[in-house]
Amino acid sequence: MRHERHGDQVACHDCGLVMTIEEPPSGHKATCPRCGKTLFRSAEGVDQALAFNITALMLFVAANVFPFITFEMEGRAQTGRLLSGVYEFFRQGFWELGVLVGLVMFVFPLAKIVGTLYVLYPLRRGLRLPHQLLVFRWIDILAPWSMLEVFMMGVIVAYVKLADYASVEMGVSLYAFGALILMLAAGDASIPMREVWNTLGPSQGRRGEGPVTRRLQCHVCDYLLMDAEADSPEPDCPRCGIHMHHRKPDAMTRCAALVMAGIIFYIPANIYPVMTVTQFGRGYPDTIMSGVIKLIEANMWPLALIIFVASIMVPVLKLIGLAFLMISVKMRSNWAPRRRTQLYRVIEAIGRWSMIDVFMVAILIALVRLGKLANVEPGIGVSSFAIVVVITMFASHAFDPRLIWDRMEK
Repeated sequence: MRHERHGDQVACHDCGLVMTIEEPPSGHKATCPRCGKTLFRSAEGVDQALAFNITALMLFVAANVFPFITFEMEGRAQTGRLLSGVYEFFRQGFWELGVLVGLVMFVFPLAKIVGTLYVLYPLRRGLRLPHQLLVFRWIDILAPWSMLEVFMMGVIVAYVKLADYASVEMGVSLYAFGALILMLAAGDASIPMREVWNTLGPSQGRRGEGPVTRRLQCHVCDYLLMDAEADSPEPDCPRCGIHMHHRKPDAMTRCAALVMAGIIFYIPANIYPVMTVTQFGRGYPDTIMSGVIKLIEANMWPLALIIFVASIMVPVLKLIGLAFLMISVKMRSNWAPRRRTQLYRVIEAIGRWSMIDVFMVAILIALVRLGKLANVEPGIGVSSFAIVVVITMFASHAFDPRLIWDRMEK
């Protein structure tokens, strides 16, 4: 692979500032001086990334082949595998939840691992395969939707709830799953993104000294069009092929519509039960808040705090935060653009963690299937809540933080 040139011009994703940056030393990162955004990190290299992802693929197979958790109560046992919750959602008529959970904790992570190997291994051998650029582009797109670490938090919550009533035994799959999460995190940190992009496609466009308004950056591969190249009305990226925009199209309109939809679905998500627990023939429906209260009554304060923050506070704060950002842009506010940009980054990062409640229900309905002795069924509230999580993630992606800085530049 050829090495990245020094002194290339880059543009910040969050504020649009164009700057010339030297390649940082190994283990360091380059940061935008205006808004504090991490532009890129100096990664270890392709060899390390390949090793981590090959190990992750083996662990992924092990995590899906062996038993995950075994739940035993009154002499009856139920063993669940990683995809048992997905199967139960389909069996009980909640197919939309089955599709969502199956995608974010099986299909997308597997596609990300296989896609990374498809791109990096041929590059390591000096080979080129068809559609490597397209595959690498989708790896970047799927990254926020691969939620294995969030699923693990759902496992922890479900384990604590079940261990209070019966015996819970960890399976081999669970340990493999934990190691898988570590391998994927290490693999992501090891990929030299800029080096890979410049090897797969054309290197950075020629440098120029024109005004900032004549720069056009690809939001996927960071390719920066300069001078006359950026004058044409929003071309396709010469490197990854995605359509480029000076600003995200209709960012305010799309974000506002999604925020309103999130508010609408948040109401039934908190009114209706997320699950119904049946013990000895009697059903006990649980909403999100009632589940938090029961955990507090059982002196499980840390667990209650996690659920309260992830399932109640985070969605509300995301909706309020996005509304505040849109209003500030609409009013052309000059107030603290750096702080507003940091708020946007927090909103974008924490949204996926609200899936903890959905994953917890998936685990419980897979394990607690003991007939009249004990049974857990999903409720309509968990479907509404899952929609809220997905909508708010799309809403944060639709908003363009560079709009915060446009007035400052003018």
